[in-house]
Amino acid sequence: MEDAENKTLASADIMEIMKLLPHRYPFLLIDKIIEMDGDNSCIGIKNVTINEPQFTGHFPGRPVFPGVLLIEAMAQTAGALCVHARGSDAPPQLVYFMTIDRAKFRKPVEPGDQVHFHVKKIKQRSNIWKFDAVAMVAGAKVAEAEVSAMLVDA
Repeated sequence: MEDAENKTLASADIMEIMKLLPHRYPFLLIDKIIEMDGDNSCIGIKNVTINEPQFTGHFPGRPVFPGVLLIEAMAQTAGALCVHARGSDAPPQLVYFMTIDRAKFRKPVEPGDQVHFHVKKIKQRSNIWKFDAVAMVAGAKVAEAEVSAMLVDA
């Protein structure tokens, strides 16, 4: 049995994330990933800033980070974890977002917030993974969903 204190968790900075995912600005929604445990779980981090393009229309005078982008960031965190766990020998060509289930939005996310996306694997079969995902700001749950991703080789 592996001792929890001796367990090494991986992480990914923005340069590593860009190797794992095909997304780029303005649609790359995670800045860093910490505590990657194989393909079992990890935490993605998003620093929300007022200069992001969605705030020009969502909403003028009261900027709120769109819920759909919170869900997309959860999926990107999960997808990056899957690709990382697969190893550098066999990166997939694409990561497809497949499903969203049980999505709930609890509190608005605003510029200046740092969102932590906690994803935990529910199951994996072949090239499809399903994750439980929770978005947290300052220790408070702001959104949650189950998301699934599929890795596709060309």
